[in-house]
Amino acid sequence: MSEQILTQPVINTTENNAEKAKVSLEKARLAHERYLIRQNNGDLNEAIEHYIEAVKYDPTLPEAYYRLASLMFEQGQIGIDTAIEQCKTAVSLAPKNMNAHMYTGFFMKMAQDFKSAEEEFKSAIKMGKLNSARPRLILSQSILQKINTQNGSAADYMSFLYYFLSGSIMLAWDRPSIKMFYKNMSDDFSVFTYNTVGKFLEKFKLYPAAENLYKKAASNTNHSDIFYDKMGDIALRNNELEMTLDCYRRVLESNPLNREVLIKLATVLQTYFPDNTDETIDCYEKLLQFEMDKGQIYYELGHLYLRKEDKINSVSAFKLAVNEAPNNPFYNNSLAYAYTKAELYDDAIEHYKKAIELNPDKEWTSIVCQALGSIYGEIQGNIEAAVATYQAGIILDPNNYDLYLALGDIHMAEYDLDKAIKAYCDAITLNPEDYRAYSKCGIALWEKDYLEEALVSYHKAIELNPENEFAHNNLGILYLDGLMDAEEALEYFEEAIELNPSYTLAYFNAGRASQEMGFTNDAANYYQMAIDLNKITQDLDEEDIQTRLRSLFEV
Repeated sequence: MSEQILTQPVINTTENNAEKAKVSLEKARLAHERYLIRQNNGDLNEAIEHYIEAVKYDPTLPEAYYRLASLMFEQGQIGIDTAIEQCKTAVSLAPKNMNAHMYTGFFMKMAQDFKSAEEEFKSAIKMGKLNSARPRLILSQSILQKINTQNGSAADYMSFLYYFLSGSIMLAWDRPSIKMFYKNMSDDFSVFTYNTVGKFLEKFKLYPAAENLYKKAASNTNHSDIFYDKMGDIALRNNELEMTLDCYRRVLESNPLNREVLIKLATVLQTYFPDNTDETIDCYEKLLQFEMDKGQIYYELGHLYLRKEDKINSVSAFKLAVNEAPNNPFYNNSLAYAYTKAELYDDAIEHYKKAIELNPDKEWTSIVCQALGSIYGEIQGNIEAAVATYQAGIILDPNNYDLYLALGDIHMAEYDLDKAIKAYCDAITLNPEDYRAYSKCGIALWEKDYLEEALVSYHKAIELNPENEFAHNNLGILYLDGLMDAEEALEYFEEAIELNPSYTLAYFNAGRASQEMGFTNDAANYYQMAIDLNKITQDLDEEDIQTRLRSLFEV
């Protein structure tokens, strides 16, 4: 069986077919009754088969639709949304059929659409009049479930009492339902009691006692999902993350369509278990079934696929997010980033531009300008566009330190040293405690032959970040090649090597300094280390190192 079996009726019923439909419907009712008594799957399948036959013979029979929906949902052949639609079909066929409205309300209650369910139950009550015991009692049960799962108001409690008491009185006309109903109500009252006491304990922060109470409630009621949900919330509050996951998973075992818990589980997994990407994706894909907040869900899925380095699916997810909300700057920015990872740069530029145009926040948009500028400069070689984009970002946020560095870098790439130095100095003015601008500015100043200024800049970079091996190496080069002070230079090269034992260039430079000082053996060792490392790093021309090594032993 599949969800496609239940379709909108096409009315074309002959007298003969109508009679066959009645026979099939009666057979279905008998099998249905046997199933309710014996709980035998054979009776269930027989009832479904005869209800389907009845619909085929006479598509205008409302009873077949809502009863078939009930049985197929119980067997897991259709989802809650399909069950609701089929019950609505029954209502459209017989707007004054009390049971059609009651079944529709029942499934809406299961989907936690309490407002719509209440409307359907009230319609059934209006039609049933003195025979409305069942819809009244089911409505009271729905209100109690709403109170249990949400924060019920005083009006909700009053409505519950009214429909419960009036329905109980009217049960005198509906004795067969008494036993089954009170069994359900007894369970709901237990839920209500556990829930009320648990909330009291939580209010006074008696979390261990509340957790033990909820464990007992999960075992003693037929609504374990409610209490595992609460236990999961307590575990999360106490930072017991594994227990949180276990509780939320148990809720979804009982009720796979609990949207609130799906969101909670996805959030916990995404926040605290970044390696558990597949389960998080599964949660979001299930959330898509609710047809709510689809743009946000696709957005989250896109980031999860990026985490998995699944470029194709990340682009697809972000595209769907943008389709849901074309003017959302964050969706456009993420789609542009996904396009960049997929090396689809023209598409990336289009969506970065869109995000910048929407400009929800100047600081955020300036960061997007930096991303766009890097594509122009580093990928497309369009220096003019890159500079213009970086400058636009600086206008949006004059305090964006990284944009000044990026602007300096693009000028350095063009060997426009004056503009590069200005950009780096602007960055230093903005944040004099960040070493990066001093290091970059030191390179530009050295290239400009401003040796003293370059020395000051590199010394400051090392003062701010003594662990920066590159600054130590570059400062050593200034002493070796600028001031011809090989002894001072060697100290900085050795410090760079100590910080990074795999730093090929530092070994090479230490060899040069040692050679300059006449330390042949030391120089040979440094050159040999550079040769060995260079086979991996490929940073230098090996022939140059070999030449220098051989020159150490020439007479």
